[in-house]
Amino acid sequence: MKKTIGLCSVLLLSAVAISTEASANTGGEYESNGGVQFIPNNNITSPVNPIDPDPGEPVKPIDPVNPEGPNPGTNGPLSIDYASSFDFGINRISNRDETYYARAQFYHSDVEDAEELITPNYVQVTDNRGTNAGWTLTVKQNGQFYSEEADYGTLDGSQITLTDSFVNSNAAAQVARPETFSQITLDPNGAISTVMAAKDKSGAGTWVNGWGEVETITEKNEDNDDVEAHVTKAVSLSVPGSTPKEAVVYRTTLNWNLTDAPLNGTDNN
Repeated sequence: MKKTIGLCSVLLLSAVAISTEASANTGGEYESNGGVQFIPNNNITSPVNPIDPDPGEPVKPIDPVNPEGPNPGTNGPLSIDYASSFDFGINRISNRDETYYARAQFYHSDVEDAEELITPNYVQVTDNRGTNAGWTLTVKQNGQFYSEEADYGTLDGSQITLTDSFVNSNAAAQVARPETFSQITLDPNGAISTVMAAKDKSGAGTWVNGWGEVETITEKNEDNDDVEAHVTKAVSLSVPGSTPKEAVVYRTTLNWNLTDAPLNGTDNN
């Protein structure tokens, strides 16, 4: 009996030793990898709502001056996606100095009976280069308001002014914002004005620069009836009373230019 117990003890100790060795040779830790790569995005970025700029919810702005517009945005990865046209309305000829306000920005809607979207006028820029190298947006008025139909074809002394600037984006809070300017006075003689300027390490993503807020005013229509109009007073056109005016449409164009370099000085006239 004693020999049997001794043999059992030896077998039990051997089993424990084997179990301990097996446990020491299993499990452990192993490291693998994860990775993702990004490249510049050359696709056109659609316009967004300047008040709530979510690129996942694009909008369709209406160009009040060009029924076939607006023009498509420029190709990325650094792009001008949209710039409002300024419609200063239908106005009675006056021999006094007058200021006219731009109509607010309206949009097409694909949803029947959807609530009408009306926002301030704005310009939109997207930087999808992935370099954070900065950029500068400028604007130039290509000549004074003009009509070929009029004997006095040029609205001499007229001036567009942009005030009450704001900038919005869906970019994360840690992304540095581009600089904007409280007042921009356009020069019909062709001087360039800076609109937005992203310094080095800023301005990545989609950014909108708008002016003022939408206000509803009452004005007289062509039949001398009171009508409501939605305007942004921050986008204004001043016209001297001494300038001859005729019953025609006067037009000008604006050239928006985006360069892939941070701002070096400002000139907003």
